[in-house]
Amino acid sequence: MLSAETFKRGLHKGLFTLWEMTKIVIPVYLAVTFFKYTPVLDWIIKACAPLMHLFGLSGEAAVPLVLGNVLNLYAAIGAITSLHLSSREITILAIMLLISHNLLVESAVSGRTGVNALAMGGFRLGLSFLCGALLNLLL
Repeated sequence: MLSAETFKRGLHKGLFTLWEMTKIVIPVYLAVTFFKYTPVLDWIIKACAPLMHLFGLSGEAAVPLVLGNVLNLYAAIGAITSLHLSSREITILAIMLLISHNLLVESAVSGRTGVNALAMGGFRLGLSFLCGALLNLLL
């Protein structure tokens, strides 16, 4: 049974966790939103385009991949719908983004739990690339 003391303790811990995550999430989203309106994201996309061929993707597929990794899956979905990608390309992108989406925020949150944020982000990105290359060979 839920006592008043248990409810109070749970509410306090929940609000504390919300505050800790808010201190991470909001500054990261503000920074990324700022970079979205500068040429920085365009430079990243152009730099990633040759890499896309390793995954059997067109150069324009770098747009949703970068947006999904830097912003979130919703930005990637919006970019995918505006591009003319085959179902094969969308499948490869989807698997890659399911592994490595929202890298900045999730790595920062992982860092707050004691995990090395840079190592976790690198691991997720590396695994995403490996799965993308394997899917390119299989499909």
